[in-house]
Amino acid sequence: MVDLGLKTLLFDKVRFLITVSGVAFAVTLVLVQGGLFVGLLDNSTITIEKLGADLWITSKNSPNLDFVHQFPDSNLYRARSVPGISRADNLILSFMQVALPTGAEETTIVYAMQDFSRWGVPWELEAGSLDGLESGSFVAFDESASKRFGPFEVGDYREVNGHRFRVVGKTRGAKSFTTTPLAFMDFHRAQELQPDLLSGKTSYIVVKLAPDADPAAVKAELERRLPYNDVYTAKAWAERSRDYWVANTGIGFNAFLTVFLGCLVGVVVVAQTLYTSTMEHLKEFGTVKAIGGSNLDIYRMLGQQASIAAVVGFALGYVPAELLKPVIAGAGLKLIIRPELTAVVFVGTVVLCLLSAIVSFRKVKNIDPALVFRT
Repeated sequence: MVDLGLKTLLFDKVRFLITVSGVAFAVTLVLVQGGLFVGLLDNSTITIEKLGADLWITSKNSPNLDFVHQFPDSNLYRARSVPGISRADNLILSFMQVALPTGAEETTIVYAMQDFSRWGVPWELEAGSLDGLESGSFVAFDESASKRFGPFEVGDYREVNGHRFRVVGKTRGAKSFTTTPLAFMDFHRAQELQPDLLSGKTSYIVVKLAPDADPAAVKAELERRLPYNDVYTAKAWAERSRDYWVANTGIGFNAFLTVFLGCLVGVVVVAQTLYTSTMEHLKEFGTVKAIGGSNLDIYRMLGQQASIAAVVGFALGYVPAELLKPVIAGAGLKLIIRPELTAVVFVGTVVLCLLSAIVSFRKVKNIDPALVFRT
């Protein structure tokens, strides 16, 4: 029975190629859209994950990482006095303007701390050094800024909020959800650039716990001492930031719509091919019944055909999705195809192809075995 199903599927090789091509297109579409979705969300929380803080102290009801409200930087001393905290530092996040050599201006997201090295940020330094940021008007930009700011090298000068800064570092991989380039500078220098907004203020307090500390107890004590702030674990703050972008932008619906259309394409192509193949081989299926086969035997053959189309189509669709990674990276985007996404798409491909075979099930159910004896 299994050999008959395979021979029937491969009887028309052109049709089989069209079938797996349709499945492959759908798989590529779903993987790329899903990977872009994951990549965008990864950008939205990459600083939270790379910074390595156990707890984040934010202003009350801050919606996500990028949209912040400032609060007194003196709150840092209250945080440091809580037992179980190994270290805590202020962190400024603020949007500033960079004047370009062309005369235009672009926006950058400034991250400012007194000592980045204590937190391992930036996590990948392509050129230069961030040592001594506090000793002058120095700044580091992520290399992705070259798309908006134009080419720049360590030693160049740029104006940030009307003040001249020397570029002392070029980082890699520090991107935001909105693709706005990231910059790194000294905490007090950032306060001087925006005195009305940042004088005596900070955006976050990041906390590293002592090895033997109870995270829940420390969090509760911080909330008691800082009643006008919120305290999140790094995981909870990352989830809140991602949820904001999914719920408040069209990214979630856009990803769902593209995935739905990809699934629809695959189902329609497989269903149409299997149904046409079934109609052309009704006598063969009638023969199966005439020699004692049951509807279940025929269902298994059709299921095998759908499964083969799914597996081959998935393999042919997965390869282009992987090959597109450097192309998409060249456009400044990130395509992340995680094993979990791959597994879900594979299982979904097999399930949807099997469901598409139901159309053919209904046709072979009522085949008369006597059909084989008719001319």
